[in-house]
Amino acid sequence: MCGTCGCGTGNHTHSHDHGHEHHQSRVIDVEKDILQRNNLLAERNRGYFEAKSIFCLNVMSSPGSGKTTLLEETIRRLKEKIPIYVIEGDQHTSNDADRIAALNVPVFQVNTGEGCHLEADMVNHALAHLNPEEHAVLFIENVGNLVCPAMFDLGEAKKVVIVSTTEGDDKPLKYPQMFHEADLCIINKIDLAPYLESTIAQLRENALKVNPRLKIIELSALRSTGIEAWCEWLMENV
Repeated sequence: MCGTCGCGTGNHTHSHDHGHEHHQSRVIDVEKDILQRNNLLAERNRGYFEAKSIFCLNVMSSPGSGKTTLLEETIRRLKEKIPIYVIEGDQHTSNDADRIAALNVPVFQVNTGEGCHLEADMVNHALAHLNPEEHAVLFIENVGNLVCPAMFDLGEAKKVVIVSTTEGDDKPLKYPQMFHEADLCIINKIDLAPYLESTIAQLRENALKVNPRLKIIELSALRSTGIEAWCEWLMENV
């Protein structure tokens, strides 16, 4: 269960005639406890990555922004240069993990059920199965969601948010925490921009309003336009 948004909780049918003021501190306490436990495990993950010189990225976005397509193209270009491992997060199915496995790189699927994000203990469990080698790149493709994934540290070195032009240029303003926490913003599907009312320039401007230090790369994962800049950024940070 997500202690911050309430996902994963079942429906309840008791009367709501009574006041709820007394629940306020309890909700805050539960949220604080969940985040503290997660952060402790995230630090353990981070120590593991640092000890093995693994460059770990937490890749986040809304559903359909092109996370998996970008990973596929990245793997095709870089898997002969550096070991690549992938953790796939989804509520249900192994569709994305199957796409990655077809490229002959190690991948582990995490299904969260009703959960809306990955947590540090899920990553720790996946690492036990993957056992990535030293000096590798580990991509964590988080559950498609622009809210909760930003709140949960997984132990990653960098947070990457992907936003597609088709989502509209106001997304950084509507979901500021995601863009504020990110180190890199990828604006995807730039090939579709001429057919949309929103503009890449406005999307970029809004992202930088939220986070002036944000590095931004514009590309089309499907058309392979701009992929070189993304791959160069990766190799520079490994």
